[in-house]
Amino acid sequence: MIDQATICAIATSPGVGAIATIRLSGEEAIEIADNVFCSPVKNKKLVDQKANTLHVGTICEEAEIIDEVVVSLFRAPHSFTGEDVIEITCHGSAYIQQRLLELLLKTGARMARPGEFTQRAFLNGKMDLSQAEAVADLIASSNAANHKMALKQMRGGFSSEIKKLRDQLLHFIAMVELELDFSEEDVEFADRKQLIDLTEKIEKLLNKLASSFKLGNVLKNGVPVAIVGETNVGKSTLLNAILNEEKAIVSDIHGTTRDVIEDVVNIDGTAFRFFDTAGIRETIDHIETLGIERSYNKLEQAEIVLLVTDLSNPIDLIRQRVELIRERIQDQKLIIVGNKADLGGNVKIKEMLDAFILSENEDLVFISAKQRQNLEALIELLKENANLQQAEGTDVIVSNIRHYEALTNAHQAVVRVIDGLHNGISGDFLAQDIRECLHYLGEITGEISNDEVLGHIFKNFCIGK
Repeated sequence: MIDQATICAIATSPGVGAIATIRLSGEEAIEIADNVFCSPVKNKKLVDQKANTLHVGTICEEAEIIDEVVVSLFRAPHSFTGEDVIEITCHGSAYIQQRLLELLLKTGARMARPGEFTQRAFLNGKMDLSQAEAVADLIASSNAANHKMALKQMRGGFSSEIKKLRDQLLHFIAMVELELDFSEEDVEFADRKQLIDLTEKIEKLLNKLASSFKLGNVLKNGVPVAIVGETNVGKSTLLNAILNEEKAIVSDIHGTTRDVIEDVVNIDGTAFRFFDTAGIRETIDHIETLGIERSYNKLEQAEIVLLVTDLSNPIDLIRQRVELIRERIQDQKLIIVGNKADLGGNVKIKEMLDAFILSENEDLVFISAKQRQNLEALIELLKENANLQQAEGTDVIVSNIRHYEALTNAHQAVVRVIDGLHNGISGDFLAQDIRECLHYLGEITGEISNDEVLGHIFKNFCIGK
């Protein structure tokens, strides 16, 4: 049941700004606003005004004018929440915002809970659950790729795909269950060949959607890049150079970095999540050993591995470190970074070029992290290997772990349907597996949900959204 109370909250970011917006939603939103709004036009009331209009005036508490404001008026069902909505745009003083909020609460509204405006939009049928979650992703988007993905989902790209699947399955399960009602007549209303074709098509689409989660997770959280190598080769110096700040401690002492240091940087609209790891070497220090183990764990999570080597080291030692990392990674991109190119040393660049035969999934670049020489070449390699080309297409990309789990469960159910059809199992078992698939698809859009799931989703929203 939808709470009928009129809710209010500050919808703009906290702090001082030029303007701020306070939002009201509910059956009494317009009446409550009328009690505090004073128009320069004599006897003008908001309740008498048309929808989608702006009104200039003041907010007053008895005879005291609190602020000059602009009031936006929206009427149900043509509003974000599907209810009557008032948005009061005032000056951005924190004091004014608080006074207006206290006045609205005193006049009959209550404070909105986190995400309650979007939750009401969902409950009132203005959007489905996956679109509501995309609202939060859009607010949190920090790069162009993430923004584009969230906007596509908020506008229903993902929802429409799921709805098509459910509609097709609903038709067939109706036919299968009709057969069960006439089981004694030995009739077949659902064409098994058509059902096989449909479920195989659905299985491929579900598998494609679930497989897109890896890319979606990268778009949402940043391309994971692990910076690895032995101690004192310049890993922390490289991280600081890329981030353009002193994030990691740099020292000549071996084993300075004992834990994974993580930070995100936006490069031309793409977020990269860098992990500066502990130097890989033989050690009896227990704490440093734990850090090295975490370094290996980050290799598994990374999409791109930057293996930093010291050009002043012997070629055999560098080759040994490269082979060690090659054994530890699978299909990740490996970029071998020859650092300290400004110093030269025992290994010349040409010698190193001759020493390595690179696979298609490997690159070699020479830099000086300390002097910031040739960093642009390394950045270009990162951009080229971010593997975000798929995001430029029109395909739906899954970025939400809840959606991924539901798609995986739905895929398993539809695989059982396909196996059952090929093995000629009875309609009641087919219906059970089809219904399970429908259940998990419905969980994504909110057609099947519970208070616990809804509470978990909307608690992560900001108050005014």
